[in-house]
Amino acid sequence: MGTTPDSGQLIAMLLNLLNAKNTIELGVFTGYSLLLTALTIPDDGKILAIDSNLESYELGLPVIRKAGVEHKINFKHSPALPVLDKLLEDDKNRGSFDFAFVDADKTNYGNYHERLMKLMKIGGLIVYDNTLWYGTLAMPEESVHKLMRSERSYLLEFNKFLAADTRIQISQVSLGDGMTICRRLF
Repeated sequence: MGTTPDSGQLIAMLLNLLNAKNTIELGVFTGYSLLLTALTIPDDGKILAIDSNLESYELGLPVIRKAGVEHKINFKHSPALPVLDKLLEDDKNRGSFDFAFVDADKTNYGNYHERLMKLMKIGGLIVYDNTLWYGTLAMPEESVHKLMRSERSYLLEFNKFLAADTRIQISQVSLGDGMTICRRLF
């Protein structure tokens, strides 16, 4: 569990290409992708990091502190949807984020997408992790372990939804467990 190094390299490149300063991360776990983002964005950049598991975040916090980037991170110990809804109550937040990385509960990806689209700048990127779900999206359902079928089914529908969303340009990248990069067009 965690972002793979090759996925991390791509995220860093995307952040640099965007000159991203204001980012959001849904699902932090131990903070590898969070650390990567904090190291990549400028010293005055900010990351709103949201995770309901404080213990996992605190496990990686010493590394973040040692890297000297903790000041860039605003960690919210919470499920993501209430935080996103609160952000949207203030019009200043709409269209204010350059980049989002989503590696949280897969069954809420659609809910996150609608909120993040309102928070992203035009031209901003939303990157969804695990969108190939261990390769199971290419397998017949009967060959997929029963415990993975509900997320598999949801991610199949989510990928179809993204492919049909005219507000974004997408690229499905087969790094790690699959990432879908969405660029807000309007």
